[in-house]
Amino acid sequence: MSLPSHPTLERVAFYGGTFDPVHLGHLAVARAALERFQLDRIYFVPAFVQPLKVKQKVTHFYHRYAMLSLAVQGEARFVPSLLEAPESIRATGAQASYTVDTLHRLRALLPPTTRLFCILGMDAFQHIAKWRQPVELLKAAEFIVASRPGFPLDGVAGALPESLRPTEAAARRLLKTGSFAGKGISIHLLDGVYHEVSATSIRRAARNGHGLLRLVPPPVAEYIQRVGLYDGPAEAGAPEPPHQ
Repeated sequence: MSLPSHPTLERVAFYGGTFDPVHLGHLAVARAALERFQLDRIYFVPAFVQPLKVKQKVTHFYHRYAMLSLAVQGEARFVPSLLEAPESIRATGAQASYTVDTLHRLRALLPPTTRLFCILGMDAFQHIAKWRQPVELLKAAEFIVASRPGFPLDGVAGALPESLRPTEAAARRLLKTGSFAGKGISIHLLDGVYHEVSATSIRRAARNGHGLLRLVPPPVAEYIQRVGLYDGPAEAGAPEPPHQ
């Protein structure tokens, strides 16, 4: 897969997740990161299969990708990505989406001078040491860790693999200044984003037929209702993959 040619790009972010569905909380984090870290572009990358959630039922990839595309339309610096589409992942011989592999593939598609960031909520970052090749992963990009309701950022340093943890003094500086660079990694804190939305509340609103617009962008709400994505236990038929 090729990315659009943008020779002037300097700061690009990877924003991965299940996005089942993408909601206003995701977009709030992206907009805050865009402004705070002066990002030129954010690639929203829905995961095919997340290794730590293999037993969790997930809506078909192309429904999630379609909703993501609708959510970011009109946002020039937000790009829906097929980097972890089923066909892309299977072509590598893998059966699941590993962020470390995707970051390496994204890096290879970008100019070598590009600063690559990875946006992650604190609810996910707390498990970063359990991810595939966590040390290599954390060195593959600069990490922007966003606050999430119930997941304070003071746990960032302790969540790192032991070999990458800063000293107590450096950990205090991280919380004070919002950044840490050392041991080959860079961590940036994104606090103050507390737009609380849950997949459970979205499903409930979809079934009840009201309240959905408070949780997801209008085009996503229309898609959910038109396709009947969260009406019951059965998965809606998968749409055709887009032509590349």
